[in-house]
Amino acid sequence: MVSLKDVAQACGVSVATASKALNGHSDVSDATAKRVKEAAQDMGYLPNTVARALKTHRTNNIAVLFSDDAQSGLTHNFFSNVLEGFRAVAEANDYDITFISNNQASRKLSYYERCRSRGVDGIVVACVNFDSPQIREIIYGNIPKVTIDHVFSNCTSIISDNVNGMKDLVEYAISMGHRKIAYIHGKTSSVTQDRLASFYRTLYDHHIQVPEQYVMEADYLDWAGAAYCTRKLLDMRERPTCILYPDDMACIGGMNIIQRTGLRIPEDISVIGYDGQQVSSILTPALTTLRQDTRKIGGSAAEKLISMIEQPKATVIERVVVRGELVKGKSVKNLLKEEAQTAG
Repeated sequence: MVSLKDVAQACGVSVATASKALNGHSDVSDATAKRVKEAAQDMGYLPNTVARALKTHRTNNIAVLFSDDAQSGLTHNFFSNVLEGFRAVAEANDYDITFISNNQASRKLSYYERCRSRGVDGIVVACVNFDSPQIREIIYGNIPKVTIDHVFSNCTSIISDNVNGMKDLVEYAISMGHRKIAYIHGKTSSVTQDRLASFYRTLYDHHIQVPEQYVMEADYLDWAGAAYCTRKLLDMRERPTCILYPDDMACIGGMNIIQRTGLRIPEDISVIGYDGQQVSSILTPALTTLRQDTRKIGGSAAEKLISMIEQPKATVIERVVVRGELVKGKSVKNLLKEEAQTAG
Protein backbone atom coordinates (compact mmCIF):
# COMPACT_ATOMS: atom_id res chain seq x y z
CA MET A 1 0.00 0.00 0.00
CA VAL A 2 1.31 3.44 -0.95
CA SER A 3 2.03 5.59 2.09
CA LEU A 4 2.16 9.35 2.52
CA LYS A 5 5.93 9.00 2.93
CA ASP A 6 6.11 7.40 -0.53
CA VAL A 7 4.22 10.33 -2.06
CA ALA A 8 6.45 12.84 -0.26
CA GLN A 9 9.64 11.13 -1.48
CA ALA A 10 8.34 11.01 -5.07
CA CYS A 11 7.73 14.76 -4.96
CA GLY A 12 10.94 15.65 -3.10
CA VAL A 13 9.11 17.23 -0.17
CA SER A 14 8.72 16.42 3.52
CA VAL A 15 5.88 14.26 4.83
CA ALA A 16 4.50 17.34 6.63
CA THR A 17 4.45 19.34 3.41
CA ALA A 18 2.76 16.48 1.51
CA SER A 19 0.12 16.24 4.23
CA LYS A 20 -0.54 19.97 4.12
CA ALA A 21 -0.77 19.90 0.33
CA LEU A 22 -3.37 17.12 0.38
CA ASN A 23 -5.39 18.87 3.07
CA GLY A 24 -5.50 22.27 1.38
CA HIS A 25 -3.32 24.27 3.78
CA SER A 26 -2.61 27.80 2.62
CA ASP A 27 1.11 27.73 3.54
CA VAL A 28 1.89 25.36 0.65
CA SER A 29 2.40 26.88 -2.82
CA ASP A 30 -0.13 26.12 -5.53
CA ALA A 31 2.53 24.47 -7.65
CA THR A 32 3.64 22.16 -4.83
CA ALA A 33 0.06 21.32 -3.90
CA LYS A 34 -0.75 20.45 -7.50
CA ARG A 35 2.36 18.28 -7.83
CA VAL A 36 1.62 16.37 -4.61
CA LYS A 37 -2.04 15.81 -5.46
CA GLU A 38 -1.23 14.56 -8.94
CA ALA A 39 1.43 12.20 -7.58
CA ALA A 40 -0.93 10.89 -4.92
CA GLN A 41 -3.56 10.17 -7.55
CA ASP A 42 -1.10 8.53 -9.95
CA MET A 43 0.40 6.36 -7.20
CA GLY A 44 -3.00 5.31 -5.86
CA TYR A 45 -2.47 6.85 -2.43
CA LEU A 46 -5.44 6.63 -0.06
CA PRO A 47 -5.42 8.64 3.19
CA ASN A 48 -5.55 6.77 6.48
CA THR A 49 -8.87 8.02 7.84
CA VAL A 50 -8.21 6.62 11.31
CA ALA A 51 -4.87 8.44 11.55
CA ARG A 52 -6.45 11.62 10.22
CA ALA A 53 -9.23 11.42 12.80
CA LEU A 54 -6.70 11.02 15.62
CA LYS A 55 -4.78 14.04 14.41
CA THR A 56 -7.67 16.37 13.55
CA HIS A 57 -10.18 15.07 16.10
CA ARG A 58 -12.64 14.80 13.22
CA THR A 59 -14.03 11.81 11.33
CA ASN A 60 -15.33 13.81 8.35
CA ASN A 61 -18.64 12.07 8.89
CA ILE A 62 -21.97 13.91 9.18
CA ALA A 63 -25.16 12.34 10.49
CA VAL A 64 -28.50 12.94 8.79
CA LEU A 65 -31.53 12.42 11.00
CA PHE A 66 -34.85 12.23 9.22
CA SER A 67 -38.06 10.60 10.40
CA ASP A 68 -41.52 11.68 9.27
CA ASP A 69 -44.87 10.35 10.49
CA ALA A 70 -45.44 8.46 7.25
CA GLN A 71 -42.04 6.71 7.54
CA SER A 72 -41.42 7.60 3.90
CA GLY A 73 -37.66 7.96 4.30
CA LEU A 74 -35.76 8.66 1.09
CA THR A 75 -38.97 8.42 -0.96
CA HIS A 76 -40.10 11.70 0.64
CA ASN A 77 -39.95 14.05 -2.36
CA PHE A 78 -39.10 17.22 -0.45
CA PHE A 79 -36.45 15.55 1.70
CA SER A 80 -34.85 13.56 -1.11
CA ASN A 81 -34.20 16.77 -3.04
CA VAL A 82 -32.93 18.55 0.08
CA LEU A 83 -30.62 15.60 0.68
CA GLU A 84 -29.25 15.78 -2.86
CA GLY A 85 -28.25 19.40 -2.28
CA PHE A 86 -26.76 18.46 1.08
CA ARG A 87 -24.87 15.47 -0.36
CA ALA A 88 -23.31 17.49 -3.18
CA VAL A 89 -21.81 20.06 -0.82
CA ALA A 90 -20.77 17.50 1.82
CA GLU A 91 -18.98 15.30 -0.69
CA ALA A 92 -17.30 18.29 -2.33
CA ASN A 93 -15.82 19.02 1.09
CA ASP A 94 -14.71 15.39 1.63
CA TYR A 95 -17.42 14.48 4.16
CA ASP A 96 -19.25 11.17 4.35
CA ILE A 97 -22.91 10.88 5.37
CA THR A 98 -24.40 8.50 7.94
CA PHE A 99 -28.17 8.08 8.22
CA ILE A 100 -29.68 7.80 11.68
CA SER A 101 -33.11 6.18 11.75
CA ASN A 102 -35.52 4.75 14.30
CA ASN A 103 -35.19 1.11 13.22
CA GLN A 104 -35.96 -1.59 15.76
CA ALA A 105 -32.41 -2.92 16.06
CA SER A 106 -30.99 0.37 17.32
CA ARG A 107 -33.74 1.61 19.62
CA LYS A 108 -31.77 0.72 22.75
CA LEU A 109 -29.69 3.80 22.07
CA SER A 110 -31.09 7.30 21.64
CA TYR A 111 -30.43 9.30 18.47
CA TYR A 112 -27.80 11.30 20.34
CA GLU A 113 -26.10 8.19 21.69
CA ARG A 114 -25.97 6.68 18.21
CA CYS A 115 -24.38 9.84 16.84
CA ARG A 116 -21.82 9.77 19.64
CA SER A 117 -21.06 6.07 19.14
CA ARG A 118 -20.42 6.68 15.43
CA GLY A 119 -18.18 9.63 16.18
CA VAL A 120 -19.95 11.97 13.76
CA ASP A 121 -18.68 15.53 13.51
CA GLY A 122 -22.11 17.09 13.12
CA ILE A 123 -25.81 16.41 12.61
CA VAL A 124 -28.46 17.78 10.27
CA VAL A 125 -31.98 17.32 11.63
CA ALA A 126 -34.97 17.41 9.27
CA CYS A 127 -38.65 16.45 9.19
CA VAL A 128 -38.95 15.06 12.70
CA ASN A 129 -41.03 15.66 15.79
CA PHE A 130 -38.91 18.47 17.17
CA ASP A 131 -40.70 18.27 20.51
CA SER A 132 -39.61 14.69 21.24
CA PRO A 133 -37.13 14.14 24.12
CA GLN A 134 -34.67 12.42 21.77
CA ILE A 135 -34.54 15.40 19.43
CA ARG A 136 -34.22 17.78 22.36
CA GLU A 137 -31.24 15.74 23.56
CA ILE A 138 -29.53 16.38 20.21
CA ILE A 139 -30.49 20.07 20.10
CA TYR A 140 -29.06 20.74 23.54
CA GLY A 141 -26.13 18.32 23.21
CA ASN A 142 -22.57 19.33 22.33
CA ILE A 143 -22.42 17.96 18.76
CA PRO A 144 -22.66 20.70 16.09
CA LYS A 145 -26.08 20.62 14.49
CA VAL A 146 -28.27 22.36 11.90
CA THR A 147 -32.04 22.05 11.73
CA ILE A 148 -34.18 22.27 8.61
CA ASP A 149 -37.59 23.99 8.79
CA HIS A 150 -37.56 24.42 12.56
CA VAL A 151 -36.03 27.16 14.71
CA PHE A 152 -34.23 26.79 18.02
CA SER A 153 -32.41 29.61 19.79
CA ASN A 154 -29.14 27.71 20.16
CA CYS A 155 -28.51 26.29 16.67
CA THR A 156 -28.50 27.41 13.06
CA SER A 157 -31.68 26.70 11.08
CA ILE A 158 -32.30 26.59 7.34
CA ILE A 159 -35.88 27.63 6.67
CA SER A 160 -37.96 27.58 3.54
CA ASP A 161 -39.75 30.93 3.30
CA ASN A 162 -43.17 29.57 4.19
CA VAL A 163 -44.57 32.99 5.08
CA ASN A 164 -43.87 34.64 1.74
CA GLY A 165 -44.51 31.41 -0.12
CA MET A 166 -48.07 31.23 1.19
CA LYS A 167 -48.53 34.96 0.65
CA ASP A 168 -47.53 34.59 -3.01
CA LEU A 169 -50.03 31.78 -3.55
CA VAL A 170 -52.95 33.53 -1.85
CA GLU A 171 -52.29 36.83 -3.59
CA TYR A 172 -52.15 35.04 -6.93
CA ALA A 173 -55.56 33.48 -6.25
CA ILE A 174 -56.90 36.89 -5.27
CA SER A 175 -55.42 38.46 -8.41
CA MET A 176 -57.43 35.91 -10.41
CA GLY A 177 -60.63 37.13 -8.77
CA HIS A 178 -61.05 34.49 -6.04
CA ARG A 179 -62.55 35.49 -2.71
CA LYS A 180 -63.89 32.14 -1.48
CA ILE A 181 -60.53 30.52 -0.74
CA ALA A 182 -60.21 27.37 1.37
CA TYR A 183 -57.04 25.91 2.87
CA ILE A 184 -56.34 22.28 3.77
CA HIS A 185 -53.20 22.60 5.87
CA GLY A 186 -50.80 20.04 7.29
CA LYS A 187 -50.66 18.87 10.89
CA THR A 188 -49.30 21.21 13.55
CA SER A 189 -45.65 22.17 13.11
CA SER A 190 -43.64 25.38 12.80
CA VAL A 191 -44.04 25.11 9.01
CA THR A 192 -47.81 24.80 9.31
CA GLN A 193 -48.02 27.64 11.80
CA ASP A 194 -46.10 30.00 9.50
CA ARG A 195 -48.16 29.09 6.45
CA LEU A 196 -51.48 29.27 8.28
CA ALA A 197 -50.69 32.66 9.84
CA SER A 198 -49.61 33.97 6.43
CA PHE A 199 -52.82 32.62 4.86
CA TYR A 200 -55.01 34.48 7.34
CA ARG A 201 -52.89 37.64 7.29
CA THR A 202 -52.89 37.91 3.49
CA LEU A 203 -56.66 37.51 3.28
CA TYR A 204 -57.10 39.97 6.14
CA ASP A 205 -54.91 42.53 4.34
CA HIS A 206 -57.24 42.20 1.34
CA HIS A 207 -60.35 42.51 3.55
CA ILE A 208 -61.49 38.96 2.76
CA GLN A 209 -63.32 36.96 5.43
CA VAL A 210 -62.53 33.26 5.84
CA PRO A 211 -65.35 30.98 7.08
CA GLU A 212 -64.04 28.60 9.75
CA GLN A 213 -65.25 25.58 7.79
CA TYR A 214 -62.98 26.59 4.88
CA VAL A 215 -59.87 25.73 6.92
CA MET A 216 -59.25 22.00 7.45
CA GLU A 217 -56.39 19.70 8.43
CA ALA A 218 -54.78 16.66 6.81
CA ASP A 219 -51.33 15.09 7.10
CA TYR A 220 -48.63 16.25 4.72
CA LEU A 221 -48.35 13.87 1.73
CA ASP A 222 -51.68 12.33 2.74
CA TRP A 223 -53.66 12.21 -0.49
CA ALA A 224 -56.48 10.21 1.18
CA GLY A 225 -56.87 12.73 4.00
CA ALA A 226 -56.80 15.61 1.52
CA ALA A 227 -59.41 13.83 -0.61
CA TYR A 228 -61.68 13.47 2.43
CA CYS A 229 -61.38 17.17 3.28
CA THR A 230 -61.98 18.11 -0.35
CA ARG A 231 -65.20 16.11 -0.40
CA LYS A 232 -66.43 18.00 2.67
CA LEU A 233 -65.64 21.33 1.01
CA LEU A 234 -67.46 20.32 -2.17
CA ASP A 235 -70.53 19.30 -0.18
CA MET A 236 -70.93 22.78 1.34
CA ARG A 237 -73.87 24.89 0.23
CA GLU A 238 -71.51 27.75 -0.53
CA ARG A 239 -68.39 25.91 -1.56
CA PRO A 240 -65.05 27.67 -2.15
CA THR A 241 -63.95 28.63 -5.65
CA CYS A 242 -60.32 27.81 -4.88
CA ILE A 243 -58.67 25.24 -2.55
CA LEU A 244 -55.08 25.41 -1.31
CA TYR A 245 -53.33 22.19 -0.27
CA PRO A 246 -50.38 21.48 2.06
CA ASP A 247 -48.31 19.88 -0.72
CA ASP A 248 -48.58 18.69 -4.31
CA MET A 249 -49.27 15.04 -3.43
CA ALA A 250 -52.16 16.05 -1.19
CA CYS A 251 -53.42 18.27 -4.01
CA ILE A 252 -53.47 15.30 -6.37
CA GLY A 253 -55.74 13.50 -3.90
CA GLY A 254 -58.07 16.49 -3.94
CA MET A 255 -58.01 16.71 -7.73
CA ASN A 256 -59.04 13.05 -8.01
CA ILE A 257 -62.12 13.63 -5.86
CA ILE A 258 -63.05 16.79 -7.75
CA GLN A 259 -62.89 14.98 -11.08
CA ARG A 260 -64.83 11.96 -9.77
CA THR A 261 -67.70 14.25 -8.82
CA GLY A 262 -67.90 15.43 -12.42
CA LEU A 263 -66.40 18.87 -11.74
CA ARG A 264 -63.70 20.35 -13.95
CA ILE A 265 -60.42 21.99 -12.92
CA PRO A 266 -60.23 24.96 -13.19
CA GLU A 267 -63.56 25.63 -14.94
CA ASP A 268 -65.67 24.63 -11.91
CA ILE A 269 -63.15 24.86 -9.09
CA SER A 270 -59.51 25.92 -8.79
CA VAL A 271 -56.72 24.15 -6.88
CA ILE A 272 -53.24 25.17 -5.69
CA GLY A 273 -50.46 22.93 -4.40
CA TYR A 274 -47.20 23.53 -2.54
CA ASP A 275 -43.60 22.24 -2.98
CA GLY A 276 -43.25 22.31 -6.76
CA GLN A 277 -42.71 18.58 -7.18
CA GLN A 278 -41.82 17.43 -10.67
CA VAL A 279 -45.15 15.65 -11.07
CA SER A 280 -46.99 18.99 -10.75
CA SER A 281 -45.84 20.07 -14.22
CA ILE A 282 -47.08 16.93 -15.99
CA LEU A 283 -50.55 16.89 -14.47
CA THR A 284 -53.58 17.90 -16.51
CA PRO A 285 -54.09 20.74 -15.94
CA ALA A 286 -50.55 21.74 -14.91
CA LEU A 287 -50.62 22.58 -11.20
CA THR A 288 -50.21 26.07 -9.81
CA THR A 289 -47.83 25.63 -6.89
CA LEU A 290 -44.94 27.08 -4.90
CA ARG A 291 -41.62 25.55 -5.91
CA GLN A 292 -39.30 25.33 -2.92
CA ASP A 293 -35.57 25.63 -3.63
CA THR A 294 -34.78 22.27 -2.05
CA ARG A 295 -31.24 22.03 -3.44
CA LYS A 296 -30.35 25.39 -1.92
CA ILE A 297 -31.89 24.40 1.42
CA GLY A 298 -29.78 21.22 1.54
CA GLY A 299 -26.63 22.91 0.26
CA SER A 300 -26.95 25.73 2.79
CA ALA A 301 -27.41 23.21 5.61
CA ALA A 302 -24.20 21.43 4.61
CA GLU A 303 -22.22 24.67 4.26
CA LYS A 304 -23.28 25.98 7.66
CA LEU A 305 -22.69 22.64 9.41
CA ILE A 306 -19.22 22.17 7.90
CA SER A 307 -18.33 25.73 8.90
CA MET A 308 -19.34 24.95 12.50
CA ILE A 309 -17.25 21.78 12.48
CA GLU A 310 -14.12 23.33 11.00
CA GLN A 311 -14.33 26.81 12.54
CA PRO A 312 -16.13 26.34 15.88
CA LYS A 313 -14.81 29.58 17.38
CA ALA A 314 -16.22 31.57 14.46
CA THR A 315 -19.67 29.97 14.64
CA VAL A 316 -22.60 32.39 14.57
CA ILE A 317 -26.13 31.10 15.19
CA GLU A 318 -28.13 31.97 12.09
CA ARG A 319 -31.57 31.61 10.60
CA VAL A 320 -31.17 31.21 6.85
CA VAL A 321 -34.40 31.77 4.93
CA VAL A 322 -34.61 30.33 1.40
CA ARG A 323 -37.22 31.91 -0.88
CA GLY A 324 -39.35 29.75 -3.18
CA GLU A 325 -40.87 30.53 -6.58
CA LEU A 326 -44.50 30.82 -7.61
CA VAL A 327 -45.28 28.49 -10.51
CA LYS A 328 -48.34 29.67 -12.43
CA GLY A 329 -49.85 26.52 -13.85
CA LYS A 330 -53.28 26.07 -15.37
CA SER A 331 -55.24 24.99 -12.30
CA VAL A 332 -56.55 28.43 -11.26
CA LYS A 333 -59.41 30.00 -13.17
CA ASN A 334 -59.36 33.71 -13.98
CA LEU A 335 -62.70 34.79 -12.54
CA LEU A 336 -62.07 38.46 -13.38
CA LYS A 337 -61.78 37.62 -17.05
CA GLU A 338 -65.03 35.63 -16.89
CA GLU A 339 -66.81 38.50 -15.13
CA ALA A 340 -65.59 40.96 -17.76
CA GLN A 341 -66.84 38.73 -20.56
CA THR A 342 -70.21 38.32 -18.84
CA ALA A 343 -70.53 42.07 -18.35
CA GLY A 344 -69.61 42.67 -21.99
